[in-house]
Amino acid sequence: MRKVLSAVLIVLACVLVPLGGLSAWVKYEIGDTGRYVAAMAPLAAGPDVQGAIADTVTDGIMSEIEVGPLEGEVRAYVRRAVRSFTGTEAFRAAWNTANRAAHDAVLRALRSDHEGAVTLDLAPVTAQLKTRLSDDRVPLANRIPVEHTEVTVLQAQELSTLRKGFHVLEIAGFWLPLAAVALAVGGILLAVRRRRAVTATALGMALGAALLALATVIGRALTLAGLPPDASRAAAGAVYDALTSTLRTATWFILALGLTVAAATWLTDHYVRRRAASAAPGPAPAPERTRARA
Repeated sequence: MRKVLSAVLIVLACVLVPLGGLSAWVKYEIGDTGRYVAAMAPLAAGPDVQGAIADTVTDGIMSEIEVGPLEGEVRAYVRRAVRSFTGTEAFRAAWNTANRAAHDAVLRALRSDHEGAVTLDLAPVTAQLKTRLSDDRVPLANRIPVEHTEVTVLQAQELSTLRKGFHVLEIAGFWLPLAAVALAVGGILLAVRRRRAVTATALGMALGAALLALATVIGRALTLAGLPPDASRAAAGAVYDALTSTLRTATWFILALGLTVAAATWLTDHYVRRRAASAAPGPAPAPERTRARA
């Protein structure tokens, strides 16, 4: 009975490793605005994100102005100016402000009974861009309209689905890792051979971490495959990698720790067995038979 119960607890602990890691990442990384903005901030200096933003802003500006036959030259000039702006401190501040506002809007919607799509007003970002381009004396910069343009961050039908899963992951983000540790400790304490139980637990947790790493890779491929044709896959990939950086680091740490503990426990068990075998007394010699004298 002890063997069976120990095996069940260890298996449950190993199953909870990828689930606990995922839920903890959602709660403490994605669910925290400060950490989210900190993860997204370095992307403002990345060429993929800068290029995607330059293309999007240029298209928006050119759709609002009419330049006649010089459209190609003006478009190229505006894009160079916008691309130059993406390397400034003002752009990084605007990037962080937009990400913070978007994240706050999504979290408020997920944690409340808000119905309808989640939108973000881009007027403050456009105003900063217009001021910067005007200071640089970019032609037609003063004609850029600063309108309260709402960008849909989350569709209404997606919100209702995500709200349920988000609530579950927020609660599980604290309890699942604790449950995994408690089950693992309980399984090891109940085991008849604890060294073997430690080895099995470490290998099982390493396997769970490997499955989580594989799921992260598959999730990236599915995310990029589901993008619209006009979206920048390089920029989306950079965003995905930035958001999952902590998850991937924790996954590889658990994997390495599990393999290290399993190897150390196996070597220790092997060494103890060899010493016990060498210290055991050998078989007693058979008594010599005395020859009967005639």
